[in-house]
Amino acid sequence: MRQPIKLIIKKGNVHKDETSPIFVQYCYSTQKRVLLSTDINIPAKYWNKKTCSILTSLPTQYGDPKRLEADLRAKLRRAEQIVDYAFQDANTNPIRFLKRYFKEGDDQYLHHVDYDNNIKDVFYQMDLYIESKTGLVKDATLSTLRQMKRHVQAFQRYKKKKFTFDSFGLDFYQKFVKYLTYDIPVLRRNKPTKGLRINTIGKTIKHFKSFLKDRMARKIIPYTDLSFFKYMEEEVDAVYLDWNELSTIYHLDLSRKPYLIKYRDLLVLACLTGFRFGDFTNLNASILRNGLLHVCQEKTGGTVIAPLHADAQKILIDQYNLKLPRVSEANFNFYIKEVVRLAGITQPVSITHKKGNTVEEEIRPKFAWVSSHIGRRSFCTNEYLAGTPADLIMTVSGHKSEKAFRRYIKADQLQKATLIKKLWDNRPGL
Repeated sequence: MRQPIKLIIKKGNVHKDETSPIFVQYCYSTQKRVLLSTDINIPAKYWNKKTCSILTSLPTQYGDPKRLEADLRAKLRRAEQIVDYAFQDANTNPIRFLKRYFKEGDDQYLHHVDYDNNIKDVFYQMDLYIESKTGLVKDATLSTLRQMKRHVQAFQRYKKKKFTFDSFGLDFYQKFVKYLTYDIPVLRRNKPTKGLRINTIGKTIKHFKSFLKDRMARKIIPYTDLSFFKYMEEEVDAVYLDWNELSTIYHLDLSRKPYLIKYRDLLVLACLTGFRFGDFTNLNASILRNGLLHVCQEKTGGTVIAPLHADAQKILIDQYNLKLPRVSEANFNFYIKEVVRLAGITQPVSITHKKGNTVEEEIRPKFAWVSSHIGRRSFCTNEYLAGTPADLIMTVSGHKSEKAFRRYIKADQLQKATLIKKLWDNRPGL
């Protein structure tokens, strides 16, 4: 799995005129990466790290932000295309190939590999499909679509033969799933391994099937029965922070590590609102009306109206005056693990997942399992154990179906049995 190609400003790289160069960064793995200059320089404060784009408030003395942004996107697409072309040849090093052809004239790299860029080419059609989704779906979905494309390309290299639309029958499906389960390299981890999780495989199959159905609907390829492309998923164990643990974190003394305070506060706020990272980090004065939060969810586009918990109000209003600190999700995930560890939440936790027809177990300290989504899980589980009706919790969390909501409830059997007893104790006897 190759890490994405993206635009960055390298921290600390500042010219005498206080501008910083914008680079195209390609990470083949955690150890192998390359930076390519775009020849565009702006002050770093006008760079949006979250969206990797130039702010429209850029002063005109540095150039027209719309034109500069269009130029950056064109160079980013060029880098993506060159890397895709490089991977058509199993003997080509993608980093050296990208460094060689990124600065040269248009289409020079086309002569290096045998890539049939015509209307029937699978990956050309994938590019068109992904481009057609731009602006219609969230950036996270676009990233998943690009990842789907890379998985199919990796399988083509593994099979050492060029895929056509005639290749995608039952035999392809079965071997593709087997490859994704056992053989595809996972390079993002510190210790390289092979094989993806079932839910990642399921998303890949789901989006690949949608791509084929879209091409059929547009009459680009003939109709083919795709009923054997099964969307697989599993209910994954995941941790949550119970009310006592959350209280410990909330009162944690971080005077010796003050840089962790904002991450602690955001973590607690996430657990008290049940919002996704992109939603709770963007809370501001415009969405608070008469004590209620009116949040347009970044992922679904739907609006939820939620009350503001008293402790959440202390953080959001009393402490930050509705101006939360801006942090990246990567930094948030990194530093909240340290916060939870300092809170003493270090008990070993076992997480299991299926790989093919076997079950694998991984044991880590609880703090090591913590990520941005723990806030959503913790909110739903704590409210459920407190006896809040599921439909009311779903109103705040924004879940559309009870099936999807139930996946977030991480209470064990003892906690659920205790909850039932608590409900019985409040009912009249016979």
